[in-house]
Amino acid sequence: MNPVLRHPLLRPLRRTLCLGLCTGALAALPAFAQTARYEIDPDHLSLGFLVEHLGYAKVLGQFRTARGSYSFDEASGTLGAVRIEVETDSVSSHHNGRDRHLRGADFLNASSFPRMVFTAPGGRRTGERQYEIAGELELLGRKQPLVLTASWNKSAPSPIVKTVYVMGVSARGSLKRSAFGMDYGVANGWVGDEVQLIIEFEAIRK
Repeated sequence: MNPVLRHPLLRPLRRTLCLGLCTGALAALPAFAQTARYEIDPDHLSLGFLVEHLGYAKVLGQFRTARGSYSFDEASGTLGAVRIEVETDSVSSHHNGRDRHLRGADFLNASSFPRMVFTAPGGRRTGERQYEIAGELELLGRKQPLVLTASWNKSAPSPIVKTVYVMGVSARGSLKRSAFGMDYGVANGWVGDEVQLIIEFEAIRK
């Protein structure tokens, strides 16, 4: 050490310099991730789909029963462990006869395959609040890649239940029915092969 700095009168200055350097070093370290688990609120979940009918127009349907969860670090925007489970017999297109057909063997075969499941290890951030979530969909006993584009709409305490912290998400995607062996009406053009997915939900931080 420089002899000048060893002088007793300069001890407070040495302590101040050390404290400043240590504080600066700590500030330069990356912050620890504050990852939290989120559960999708089933009362604020809309899972819809659009499929062409005979080329005239698209039929809008939905699944009434689903659940899901994921992990998220709001500070870094890191997404992980995505899982959404959908009850296939909860399908509804607002037409009883068509819904029975959709639950049957030509389409969802709900009695043999009661759930379809989407999983993804994480998501790639493509914008300030936009994500690309590359995962896998299991349907009719088959697994195929599925990519969702998602928007992180808002995160804030609920204005209704003050102790609850809520995150809102909008997601979109599409799949080919035939990739899962669901090829009814594809060859003759009665029912579109492409299914557009519409997902809107609120999730509660645990």
